[in-house]
Amino acid sequence: MQEVCGAKTLLVESLDNIRYATGFTGSSATLIVRAEHSILITDGRYGHQARDQTASSGADITVIEVRSAAEIADAIVSELSGAGRCAFDPAEISVGRFRELQTGSDVEFVSCVGVIAGQRRSKSAPEIERISYAAHTTDAALSDVEKLMLSVDSEVITERDVRDELEYRMRRHGADGPSYETIVATGANGALPHHRPTATRLKSGDAVVIDVGALVDGYHSDMTRTFLLGDVDPVLSKIHALVLESQQAGVRAVRAGVIASDIDALCRSIISDAGYGPEFVHSTGHGVGLQIHESPWLRSTFNEPLRANEVVTVEPGVYRVGLGGVRIEDLLLVTATGSTTLTQFPKDNLCLQSQQMI
Repeated sequence: MQEVCGAKTLLVESLDNIRYATGFTGSSATLIVRAEHSILITDGRYGHQARDQTASSGADITVIEVRSAAEIADAIVSELSGAGRCAFDPAEISVGRFRELQTGSDVEFVSCVGVIAGQRRSKSAPEIERISYAAHTTDAALSDVEKLMLSVDSEVITERDVRDELEYRMRRHGADGPSYETIVATGANGALPHHRPTATRLKSGDAVVIDVGALVDGYHSDMTRTFLLGDVDPVLSKIHALVLESQQAGVRAVRAGVIASDIDALCRSIISDAGYGPEFVHSTGHGVGLQIHESPWLRSTFNEPLRANEVVTVEPGVYRVGLGGVRIEDLLLVTATGSTTLTQFPKDNLCLQSQQMI
């Protein structure tokens, strides 16, 4: 490790960052990174697993196994003794743990934000493969579940039914499970961007927002589609066309070197110019990897350029209380000349009226 923030030692508490750096996937560990070698401290539940996984990573890592999670802090203090200065990311560590280490250690702790998180932004080929496969399982599951929604006129189908079927189908298609709590929001519920599925019944005349992602070997996918069931309110049809226009413009703008906030501004301007600006209530997108939401951020305050091999979402939305909402989201691999869309489920013609009438 090169010196970071004036320190030759880095303390890592984030389990995602530890996984990225060492391959270790357990739920309790601390990593101490030094120029000559690193030390992974974990408790007795994970000693054997930690040695196997770190050996497979090829990194020079010594595993220290303590008897319980409570003893990890003592081991950290012991291993840091004499280090002089130690960098840490304040976003990774609790106030209680920091005070415990600061009181018991003789080192000077130096705040240093985003050292490993910054390295994680551009994905390696194996990471891209996992994310791409996760996206494939969501495409396949949603294709299966679309058929279920065709029967809303003859069967009682609820938001929870759609969620349960999606998560089952993702696993059948090879996912380890959902990336997050699947969102299915029909009718007026669609005006809540993070609505939790209920027993609300899907029915003709509703817009149905489905936000679904899969998890494959620790890596996430993310996709949203909005279906129009039968004859919807003309305002909803207009909003769907507008959000699609905004989303497609954002997708076309994604490429390495483009300032992330400029993509947010582009998508937002299309919606604002049509008079719906106040109803676009969230940022345009975010990075995806070991976390479902990670850097980079496609929002007004993130003024850094996108990098090749980042994976990001573009997901504008419009939400009208009492009527419903529309969000359309794709997962994109950033390239030097543009992007590759990893989510392939159709998004430009999701009115199910004609199929229902057959």
